[in-house]
Amino acid sequence: MSSNPLLGARFVLSAPDPRALPADAGAEIAFAGRSNAGKSSALNALVGVHGLARTSRTPGRTQHLVVFALPDGRRLVDLPGYGYAKVPAAVRAQWRAALEDYLERRRSLRGLALVMDIRHPLTPFDTQMLAFCAACALPCHVLLTKADKLGRGQCAQTLLQVRRALQEIGGVLSVQAFSAPAGTGLDEARGALAAMLAAPPRNV
Repeated sequence: MSSNPLLGARFVLSAPDPRALPADAGAEIAFAGRSNAGKSSALNALVGVHGLARTSRTPGRTQHLVVFALPDGRRLVDLPGYGYAKVPAAVRAQWRAALEDYLERRRSLRGLALVMDIRHPLTPFDTQMLAFCAACALPCHVLLTKADKLGRGQCAQTLLQVRRALQEIGGVLSVQAFSAPAGTGLDEARGALAAMLAAPPRNV
């Protein structure tokens, strides 16, 4: 296993909307996905710190933008899970507005890690996020989580299906199989995210 470019992440703050985030400078990547897709578990596995991002058996626990800082000052941002959380419609609407504002206007945002359950990929929310990324030239790397739940053949078939869908959408989109508990795809994912963090700012 290679050295971890995301090692040393630490919690900075939890913000109810993008206006409360750190100054829009430097570089950061964000994690998005359905509330039950294993987003927090993926983030914890990638940074190598168990429990850094809160996990829960109750989907939708992450209801703010949660910022983690790497030792070099670059950031990881855990976005509110969407599509499953049992919260009032007004709260979901607030999340949607905050996410759109953040993804559209945040200059320091270099890319998005979109987490999908490999058993249920390409939900309407997933395809909406992918299309949004393509439209605003935001690189997006898809993590097909819970790959340990499927056999090797099923994983390969789903990976091919999603890869073809990404090609149809266009943009700077990539995908891989991933499993937090099994450690599947850790080095590949860390490499992809590190490359996004090293990219130049986009024009927004």
